Amino acid sequence: MNQPQLGLKVAELRQQKALTQERLAELCEVSPRTIQRIESGEVDPRAYTLHCLGEALEFDFGEENTSNENLWLTVLHLSSVFCIVIVPLLLWSWKKNQSYKIDQHGRHVLNFQITMTLSLFAASFFLLVGLPALILLNMEMGEGFVILASTLGIVSILPFIFIGIFCLYQGVVNAMRALSDKPIRYALSIPFVK
Repeated sequence: MNQPQLGLKVAELRQQKALTQERLAELCEVSPRTIQRIESGEVDPRAYTLHCLGEALEFDFGEENTSNENLWLTVLHLSSVFCIVIVPLLLWSWKKNQSYKIDQHGRHVLNFQITMTLSLFAASFFLLVGLPALILLNMEMGEGFVILASTLGIVSILPFIFIGIFCLYQGVVNAMRALSDKPIRYALSIPFVK
């Protein structure tokens, strides 16, 4: 991992562990100014300092096994195909401290999954509440009930089909982009997890 990502990750992990820069410096046996310079991206830490930071923050800053990392990135992105937030959440929680790349990609996948889950809830709400209300309204009006009911039934299923196809497309495309070291992008994703 190179600067500035390294510095950002050190600062993030330090804050998660509720450590001050001074306390982290004590744990790593360096000066607080060194921690400040690493976090701001001014310097690359020496190997020993990087090792000490990794032990203090419980994170592997070393060179990860890229074949293993690629496997987990693929699984993470393809888990978005199923429109279930729990699978990528468990994968991300388990692997986020082992690789900066998995951490960042996991956040994108989670944001996409949360957005798609909310979309599925909105479609379900329409199916369970809106559709019966429209049918009751149509029954009051009388004519064309069968045609309207069948049309509404078909139309109410379309959002589920579109969301499923969209999740499949986004998962496969982003898995391929991650494997070829291209930037990933989940369209229509709201950034819930930063």
